[in-house]
Amino acid sequence: MPAKTNVIKQVIPEPQKRHAPDVESIVATARRVLNREAEALHALAAQLDGAFSEAVETIYNIKGRVVVTGMGKSGHIARKIAATLASTGTPAFFVHPGEASHGDLGMITVRDAVLALSNSGEAVELDAITAYSRRYAIPLIAMTGSSDNTLARASDLQLVLPREQEACPMGLAPTTSTTMMIALGDALAVALMERRGFSEEEYRTFHPGGQIGRILLKVSDVMHGPEGLPLIAPDRPMSQAILVMTRHGFGCAGVVGGDGRLIGIITDGDLRRHMGPALMDTPVSTVMTTTPKTIEPDALAAEALGIMNLSDHPFTAMFVIENDKPIGIVSVHDLLRAGVM
Repeated sequence: MPAKTNVIKQVIPEPQKRHAPDVESIVATARRVLNREAEALHALAAQLDGAFSEAVETIYNIKGRVVVTGMGKSGHIARKIAATLASTGTPAFFVHPGEASHGDLGMITVRDAVLALSNSGEAVELDAITAYSRRYAIPLIAMTGSSDNTLARASDLQLVLPREQEACPMGLAPTTSTTMMIALGDALAVALMERRGFSEEEYRTFHPGGQIGRILLKVSDVMHGPEGLPLIAPDRPMSQAILVMTRHGFGCAGVVGGDGRLIGIITDGDLRRHMGPALMDTPVSTVMTTTPKTIEPDALAAEALGIMNLSDHPFTAMFVIENDKPIGIVSVHDLLRAGVM
């Protein structure tokens, strides 16, 4: 006869009868949550002190990376903080505290700093990282809800969150506390950006893809040249200018003087305006437009697209100049292919 086993039955709540939603009540709940979290952020900003500045300096002065860690909801926030730090000039990565004691402690070096998140400060999963940081004198910064808990007492610096009620009806689910953590992480990242003098160019380097990369794309990233630019001297006949325009396919040719400076441009429109029996033998200087629109290589690609589209007479290609000399050419087709909007 088989032995009896104790079977624990899962209690599944009966489905509730559906009824029309109370829109006003739902919106009121959302506003209560948002207002409570907004008040918590104001309280957090008001209590910031020298500990925050010291945390920024500690991270700024390390030679390695910021190891961000946390368990549960704090762990999710820690991942985001690590990503924000890394993308704004402060090398950082996330280490799961549960994996740390199974070999991932080897990812942490004496050149690093640890930023540990725990609202209660009593997450036992953090013990291995905490002990490791103490053993090797690795700076430990605690982001926590109290200065009197296990994590805070073990740390070198405490970023203490104000005691604000969680936004859920029971006051238990991490809501207000995690909002404060993520905001404080953003504050750290931005303060470090400014401390380092992190430039727009560096930011674009870390964000080559997506909308940010397209917004910060420069003219030099998409231009053609300087080899093979459609250029011609002002004393050459228009028959040669047409050959240059046809060969390069930009619908224009730049006119350069003896010193290499751009002094004009020949466009398809110029050809139409001067069309006649003598056009082929006419000197380029007679037909060229003497005030061409130009742009510099360090300008944003979006600016180039704006100039071409918003001019009184929109055009499709523009010379890129440096010290008044053409070093490239950019076309509207190149900009659109690169995703510039």
